[in-house]
Amino acid sequence: MRSALTSRAGLAGIAVASIVVLAGCGTGGSPDAEGPAMLTELGEAEGSVSILAWPGYVEDGSTYAEYDWVTPFEEATGCMVTVKTYGTSDEAVNLMKTGDYDVVAASGDATERLIAGEEVAPVNTDLIPNYDGIYEFLKNQDWNSVDGQSYGVPHGYGANLLQYRTDLVTPAPTSWSAVFEADSPYAGKITAYDSPIYIADAAVYLMAHNPELGITNPYALDETQLAAAVDLLKVQRAQVGEYWSDYLLQAQSFTSGDTVVGTTWQVIVGMLQGEGVPVEAVLPEEGATGWSDTWMVASDAASPNCAYMWLDHIASPEYNAMATGYFGEAPSSEAACDFRDDCEAYHAGDAEYAAQLWYWTTPVAECLDGRTDAVCTDYAAWTAAWQEIKG
Repeated sequence: MRSALTSRAGLAGIAVASIVVLAGCGTGGSPDAEGPAMLTELGEAEGSVSILAWPGYVEDGSTYAEYDWVTPFEEATGCMVTVKTYGTSDEAVNLMKTGDYDVVAASGDATERLIAGEEVAPVNTDLIPNYDGIYEFLKNQDWNSVDGQSYGVPHGYGANLLQYRTDLVTPAPTSWSAVFEADSPYAGKITAYDSPIYIADAAVYLMAHNPELGITNPYALDETQLAAAVDLLKVQRAQVGEYWSDYLLQAQSFTSGDTVVGTTWQVIVGMLQGEGVPVEAVLPEEGATGWSDTWMVASDAASPNCAYMWLDHIASPEYNAMATGYFGEAPSSEAACDFRDDCEAYHAGDAEYAAQLWYWTTPVAECLDGRTDAVCTDYAAWTAAWQEIKG
């Protein structure tokens, strides 16, 4: 549900090295009466692979010559890449239903819909050597696995932070109350992310400040809990100067001072600081939402072998570093930090930091917090609520 970042801010220090080529022979699928088959052996490359991804996730040097992780893949595997980009998770889900793509890079507010709709297949991580090096805290999570079965390879991750103008916001905020309190002194100069998934940000705040609501997972809201989040966001609506999904427009607003505090991403912070704009960002005391993207294989992929080769390529330290650095997020492995000089800024590998993040997850009727005596609100309900909030 987020716009892609193709800024070059914070990309210094990325090195390029050789691809690790997958080896194997023979093909095979594991028949599964309950869902799509999982590849059991890696076979010969089919010669092409069709990829659906966020802009900036599949670069061939045509945007910036020094950022090319497609050409090395094609040269090493013989799999020629075609790519289609999308702008929202809803769009990605709809495009995957066409059956035109072998691979998709999806955020957590899309992955579970793709799994439930059987648009993607379980992934045999034994066929992906670079999977072993991925941070353990990114594996086997609600948004990329089912009952311990992986459905993809983690790509990168990041937090939705609280950004503020240091010359205009004092004292420095440490809580989301800076954007949620009804009497905020920054009314009219507050910004918020423009998406139904932002309801989870309000739920994170309510978890800390209204414990009587019983929220334990911001993506598992029953009707009463959703109503409380909606009420909070309606109060905030009167104070929001603008909602954002285009990071460049948000950056311009902070630069001009029209916006002084609100939700942001680390890459935006770095870009603004690089331009001399006096901003800082903090992970508030309540915690925050975030994202962890996953590379997934289509259940009816025409080129499953090339698809698996791509998953291993993009998980390799060299190219994961390049791709996540280009986009502006933490990489998926410690080894990738050998090819970046900004891992500390992105808290890469910091499990304690990551534990404070609630990664985007699709809300569904079956409560994700384990409750069996309640019915939770699904993404359709959140979408309707967001339209009501914004008016």
